[in-house]
Amino acid sequence: MLRLRLLVCSLFLVATATAQYQTPPDELARLVDAPSAPQVSISPDNAMMAILDRQARPTIEDLAQPELRLGGLRINPRTFGPSRTTYTTGISFKEVAPGNAQRVTGLPDDVRISYANWSPDSRHLAFAVTRLDGIELWVADAESGSARRLITTDVNAVRGWPYRWAPDGESLYALLVPDGAGDAPAAPDVPTTPVVQQTDGQAAAARTYQDLLASPHDEDVFEHFATSQLARVGLNGMVTPLGDPNIYMGFTPSPDGRYLLVSTVHRPYSYLVPASRFPSYSDVIAATDGSLVFRLADQPAIENIPTGFGSTYLGVRSEAWRQDQPATLAWVEAIDGGDGKVEAEERDAMFHLAAPFDGDPARIATLKYRYAGAFWSDEGYFLVQERWVQNRARRMYRVDDNGDQTLVMDVSYEDRYADPGSPMFHEGEMGYVLATRGDAVYFTGAGASADGQRPFVQLRNLSDGSVEEVFRSRDPRYESPIGLVGDGHLLIRTEAVDDPPNYALVELGSGETTAVTDFPHPYPDLKDVHKELITYERKDGVKLSATLYLPPGYERDRDGPLPALVWAYPREFKSAAAASQTTGSPFRFTSVSASGAVPFVTRGYAVINNAAMPVIGEGDAQPNDSFVEQLVMNAEAAIDAGVSRGVVDRDRVAIAGHSYGAFMTANLLAHSDLFRAGIARSGAYNRSLTPFGFQAEPRTFWEAPETYFAMSPFMNADHVDEPILLIHGMADNNSGTFPVQSERFYHALKGLGGTARLVMLPHESHGYRARESVMHMLWETSNWLDNHVRDAVPRRVSVDGPVGND
Repeated sequence: MLRLRLLVCSLFLVATATAQYQTPPDELARLVDAPSAPQVSISPDNAMMAILDRQARPTIEDLAQPELRLGGLRINPRTFGPSRTTYTTGISFKEVAPGNAQRVTGLPDDVRISYANWSPDSRHLAFAVTRLDGIELWVADAESGSARRLITTDVNAVRGWPYRWAPDGESLYALLVPDGAGDAPAAPDVPTTPVVQQTDGQAAAARTYQDLLASPHDEDVFEHFATSQLARVGLNGMVTPLGDPNIYMGFTPSPDGRYLLVSTVHRPYSYLVPASRFPSYSDVIAATDGSLVFRLADQPAIENIPTGFGSTYLGVRSEAWRQDQPATLAWVEAIDGGDGKVEAEERDAMFHLAAPFDGDPARIATLKYRYAGAFWSDEGYFLVQERWVQNRARRMYRVDDNGDQTLVMDVSYEDRYADPGSPMFHEGEMGYVLATRGDAVYFTGAGASADGQRPFVQLRNLSDGSVEEVFRSRDPRYESPIGLVGDGHLLIRTEAVDDPPNYALVELGSGETTAVTDFPHPYPDLKDVHKELITYERKDGVKLSATLYLPPGYERDRDGPLPALVWAYPREFKSAAAASQTTGSPFRFTSVSASGAVPFVTRGYAVINNAAMPVIGEGDAQPNDSFVEQLVMNAEAAIDAGVSRGVVDRDRVAIAGHSYGAFMTANLLAHSDLFRAGIARSGAYNRSLTPFGFQAEPRTFWEAPETYFAMSPFMNADHVDEPILLIHGMADNNSGTFPVQSERFYHALKGLGGTARLVMLPHESHGYRARESVMHMLWETSNWLDNHVRDAVPRRVSVDGPVGND
């Protein structure tokens, strides 16, 4: 008996040891710990930049802090803030010109900074500092470089940004933790009521949201942590409360500073949708004392939006201040009943109403499709944009102050080669307005072409339609416009394959370029990696592209074909022409995400990264009607492209992806024999669990059950005859990708005798953040690839293709 007990104990210890977090090979581990390039925030006048040092990866201990999941929010109850934030650990100020940066002084040791934002006058940078038990409001002076805590009361960041600058730059509006907030309501020892929901016969289709309220106690706890005191905070530290505590979803001051537009939610809360769709008020309040000036909207819970793309809710939406006027509200309302499936000549209308808000709203624009943004100017007009998913239309109108509405742009947003880009902005008299020169507006875009992306800046004349190009990225670099500086310079972000991104000034006209920053190369291990933008065709003639990475020192004639890893994410298109367009650039820095595929080039694999996976549905056809068949054609073409170059061993290729890419991976293993193994991270595999649509599928499960069934790897698990590694965060909050998706798919594969491994990462959400989690994920992936791809024995081949392993 003693020997039996010792044996059981020994087996337990072995199982425990092998279940610990593991570390991948050194070349992968170094990439996880490589320093991240700083973030850069440009001041409104484009004269200064704040250089924000990025935090190293958090630990699993950081992620294991208390977390509440309520109303679609994830809350740290100790801080009245979000439970998952990436912090800045230091700040420097620098002129947008050659010269040294000035380190900000006065910050606490081991500081954790978030929500950094410039004042409108570019003199100060405000930010939040998170302690273990609260969040402080700080401000730094750009001239002196000194920082100080502004007030002693903590801010409430449960809903996101906890403050907004006042237009004068001399004060801020902040959400404060109410005095005497106390402890959260305790859960009752004995339930006092059942949880009841009822439908009244009205359709209330909703996609699969996570972290919803589920009980009266949840409601009380949500209310406790989401309630804030709105206050005006001067740079001298004076605090003026505005009204009573409330649950704020948003707040923005009018350009003249006299009013605030605030959005608040109230009971009865919903158990079907997140807090952003709870019953709400949109109010204008006085900036002096918070008194109610005007109620713009009283919106019930948004639970019953019609199904299908192009549908929306009735009533006021997209409300905001016009940036070209002192205090004028602008908003949008559906005029087609909100149902995108109903034929209508006009879909949306824009309205505005100026202070003192006692007149009738005026209609200022009428849209054929759904509203997609307004861009204000100081030139007596504004631009308004509309989109329509069904035909991929993107249209823009010029609307003059006299009411004239003129179509100035009509393109397909799928057509990347013809993409005119988006407007550029500058700080105007009232706020951010269009950057213009005469009757022309500055536009910037990615500049996609058959040879890759070359970002541009153009002046588009709204009167005659002429276009003047003032800048385009210059080979062999990739240069991204950031903003106009003064009358004749452009701030750009510039990089090359072996040169990490930095910032520079370009003199428009001469093209003379002056370096502004000099950030070092973050991962020398990848400095000599071969990178190539490749193009190829699938068998029906659709042109595809990908980026091919080969290991440092690799020589095709000497080393021969390599085991390969294909990483991809499917995209839906309505035209083959748009799907055939090249994406990416051959000149971009070899940037590496530890969560992607590129790191495995250091392990001797050829990596076909971002392999195009278009799924096309032209005319009346839906892309998903032939989803599986098109996936297989895409994958086959990607492998053929690598094989034809002599760098990929066709018999040793893996497929991998994240989220919808994981869904793709499982489908390719179920419906083809192209790959030796797959790695699927944070995916959804049973589409009956997302019955009201998913990704770009507009139909419900009951409208297209055969499509949902055919596309679900879970329903086809008996056809998955290659090894698959399933990885999922146990706290995934992404719509549709519940952790149970991977668990049930693994159970199906296990029950059917498949080869599968399920790795559930504690405390991780849809993406993986903790150092231990990322290291372990890379260890699992490396072992899976080495065992099932690199070292795989050749497959037996029949006249019909591969049939299995020897």
